[in-house]
Amino acid sequence: MSAELANLRFLLVDDNHHMRAIVSAILKGVGVKHVREAMDGAEALQAMREGPVDIAIVDFKMTPLDGVQFTQLVRNSHDSVDPFLPIIMLTGFAERHRVFEARDAGVTEIVVKPVTARSLLDRINIVIFRPRPFIRSGDYFGPCRRRRDEPNYSGPLRRESDGLGALEI
Repeated sequence: MSAELANLRFLLVDDNHHMRAIVSAILKGVGVKHVREAMDGAEALQAMREGPVDIAIVDFKMTPLDGVQFTQLVRNSHDSVDPFLPIIMLTGFAERHRVFEARDAGVTEIVVKPVTARSLLDRINIVIFRPRPFIRSGDYFGPCRRRRDEPNYSGPLRRESDGLGALEI
């Protein structure tokens, strides 16, 4: 996988210096050459304006702008540099409502701390080689939140906003 990663540009966003060092070491250990770092979501948005980013790895909890707020701005702001940016969120908060909060903000993948090389590289592999399509539905824009295919579903409409209620079945 290292040849595929060598030219990708990563943005690593975490207010904890030690966590940035760990994740950066994992990335460099598999051949990543381009890692920019930011201490919070606001600094990360500025870094995105200064140069292209292929994948962002962001912490959930930061101040003044946390990972969820950063993701919402990347996905929905009228002046977003790249609303389709793959965003992998690191979090020590694995409670269901936190995971849903990140998912509903438009996070592409989640890695629960403590971060291992395997868990991080698995998520990177997914965003590169098995990207989910992006959807716009009501108040959401981001990667499709559906993780499984329904084998018994045969229709074209899958969301409430698709107008399913107006169809005769």
